[in-house]
Amino acid sequence: MDKTSTIFNNKIPNKTIREANKKQHAYLKEFGDDRNTQYTLTAVKNPILYDDLAIMNLFNNTDGSPIDSKKGIIVGNIRMGFGHYRIAIAVASVVKHYGFIPYWFDINGFSDTTAGKIVEKLNQLYSLGSRLSQKYALFNKFFWEPLNYEGFKKLTYNAVDQKVAELFAPLCASFEKTMPFIATHAWPAQAALHAGMTNVINMIPDNWPMALHLAEGAIHTVQSPSSYLGYRILREMKSPKELSVPMPSNAIKMVGHYIDHELVANLEHDTDARFKRITKKLPRRVLISIGGAGAQFELNARLIEEIVPLINEGTSALYVNCGDHVAVLDKVMNLLEKLNLEDIAQHHKNNWQETIQFCKKALTETVTGVHIFYNENKFAAVYATNLLMRSTDVLITKPSELAFYPVPKLFIQRVGGHERWGAIRAAELGDATYELENIECAAQVLKLMLTEDELLSLYNEQILLNHKAGIYNGCYRIGDMALGKR
Repeated sequence: MDKTSTIFNNKIPNKTIREANKKQHAYLKEFGDDRNTQYTLTAVKNPILYDDLAIMNLFNNTDGSPIDSKKGIIVGNIRMGFGHYRIAIAVASVVKHYGFIPYWFDINGFSDTTAGKIVEKLNQLYSLGSRLSQKYALFNKFFWEPLNYEGFKKLTYNAVDQKVAELFAPLCASFEKTMPFIATHAWPAQAALHAGMTNVINMIPDNWPMALHLAEGAIHTVQSPSSYLGYRILREMKSPKELSVPMPSNAIKMVGHYIDHELVANLEHDTDARFKRITKKLPRRVLISIGGAGAQFELNARLIEEIVPLINEGTSALYVNCGDHVAVLDKVMNLLEKLNLEDIAQHHKNNWQETIQFCKKALTETVTGVHIFYNENKFAAVYATNLLMRSTDVLITKPSELAFYPVPKLFIQRVGGHERWGAIRAAELGDATYELENIECAAQVLKLMLTEDELLSLYNEQILLNHKAGIYNGCYRIGDMALGKR
């Protein structure tokens, strides 16, 4: 079906339509045409997340179990950084909590298909851009920031994406058409819609309205009122001076933050533990999570240097999740040696059960020193941060998908202009700092959070107030929508 020539009744210029057709043809030439191929998707237990979250991975083979369309909900995602995976894990945890099977549909995972090859290429380009943006200020200023903030915003960008997404549809062709399909990126949502699926929810991750995230035909969900208005009127998606035809009211819902069931269910207990560490002067834990693109190591290294005295005197402890980046792990190891911290560092590498046990003990026991986490399995790499968050006092992160999580946060410089609005949202809700682009200021605030009580107590008080207001219940509302429509 044509979703390129108009988007929510906004006519797309003929020039863009020609560009979209040209791009689709180029991908077909580069990666092959499998639009007439019949794929048989079956389910296999996720080796890391099945025991806790019942996640079943979908593969293009006949070796796994058939998909149960009555008891299952498809969670569509892509591996582009860690953000979309983390949001997918959050909604999968609620699907499991509701007694249904979360089927993990990752387009990147189908590496032998046209769709998988396209998305993997785009993922590599995005990761490269993210890293270069942190290394070269001029590249960031004149290319990466404008692309993320303005380029992805245009309806014309979405029009081209929709034409490319037609090539993703064969992967969804075997799904039962009314089966709930919850997507954490527009591309799997677009794929499902092009395949004729009718119960599609498109979880929009960013607070800054961008046409990149549109999938006309799905119910779009957003995490904040400001995001709702921006997407409802398709803010400046034609041009800054030309109004767009608004999105219909039944195509978008404000649901709240996308948070895992395990984090929401234990929020009051975990926040109470943070208050006790403050009042009893116990070591406060700092978590640094290196994102899926592997950027921002230098900024994090500077902050680690600032708190070395607190770590050595036992008033602070440090968690560093290197994700699945062996290069980042090597840099962290070299940094620890430089800072003379290697003797008090414990390494949790490629041992998922040991990582789980550490995270459980950290909920009840005192933690000191430095703890380094690394796992070559991407699911373990992402989910380790979720487990560590429960026992963390301060999460240091760029204002990405983690900006919406119920833990006190210190925001360092963003990667891409769209991320600034996540920091604004969190700062106004009061569970985080604003974006601290100046590293000296970030170090100053971090020391306040670790050596004084007022700021950290304020953020924890706000988390409880936000929880009482239902702000962190977005995934529950999405689950209700998916099951209610079916």
